[in-house]
Parts: sequence; structure tokens; C-alpha cells
Amino acid sequence: MYCTYIVYSTSVDHYYVGYTHDLHKRLEKHNSGHSRSTKSGIPWKIVYYEEYQTKHEAMARERQIKKMKSRKYIEMLINR
Repeated sequence: MYCTYIVYSTSVDHYYVGYTHDLHKRLEKHNSGHSRSTKSGIPWKIVYYEEYQTKHEAMARERQIKKMKSRKYIEMLINR
């Protein structure tokens, strides 16, 4: 099982969108500074995720969300 996820950092007031096959392990990596793109925002918390059967589906959904380039869209997803 794969998932597309959104994590949020209160310290930098920023959302990060990604995909993974192990959500909890991926969150640990974000919060331990292993990801250069999220290192400055520690701590991160999972605020949204969607599950998919294939890696391709999860990657496609990640691209779709990122293509929107909209904080408003991300917050709408989280709040529905």
C-alpha cells in the first residue's frame, strides 16, 4: 500500500506534500532531519493522507496536489 501525504510544520508554517509506502517511517525521517527539504521545519505532523494500491497512483496524486500550487487547495483537502 502506498499513500500520498501532507505534513505540516508549525515552526515554519509550511505544508509538505509527498508519497511513501510507509507513512510512519517517512514521518520519522522528516523529523530526524534526513530530508534536506524538510529539515528546517522540524517538528512535522501528518495532517492528511490518501491510500493507493500502486506507487504510480500515489506519485500521480502527489504531482496533482503540487501542481495546484495552492495553500488554499491543501487546506481544503485537510478540512473536508
